[in-house]
Amino acid sequence: MPSHSYSNDFLYIVMLPDRKAEKNALIFCAGVNITRFTLITRGLHGLSSNPAIRGLQRVKHGVSSLALSKGATPRAVRGNDCSGIKPAAGTWYAEILRIENAPASLPDEIISFAVISLVEKIITGCCLPISPPDRLLSPEDLQVFLESLCHT
Repeated sequence: MPSHSYSNDFLYIVMLPDRKAEKNALIFCAGVNITRFTLITRGLHGLSSNPAIRGLQRVKHGVSSLALSKGATPRAVRGNDCSGIKPAAGTWYAEILRIENAPASLPDEIISFAVISLVEKIITGCCLPISPPDRLLSPEDLQVFLESLCHT
């Protein structure tokens, strides 16, 4: 199973084959650049309730539900399975999840769900009067959209 990825300067969502586990096992690697999102979330939260961090935590739970609905089994995991994915610039917060018995269509579904859901949760968490994109934009187009929110 090949890896699938979506990334820009604000976030990354990567689905990797889990080489340590059985066939059809994936590792969900996701991160948000707190430094970049601070321009959007500034003044709208305390440290423990940053909308980007909280949004990613909630998206991880949503990914677990999506995996279960497709017959896969999500498992909590710790470790360095996602090392080397996080870009060097900025301060990043990351989440990781193992998904066993994943159907071949699941990586693309998870990436689409995770990106759309994360942006929606961050915009909602910041109480911004802006509608999030209703479809998956290219990483570059989403970056332009998020950069426009930095100046709002």
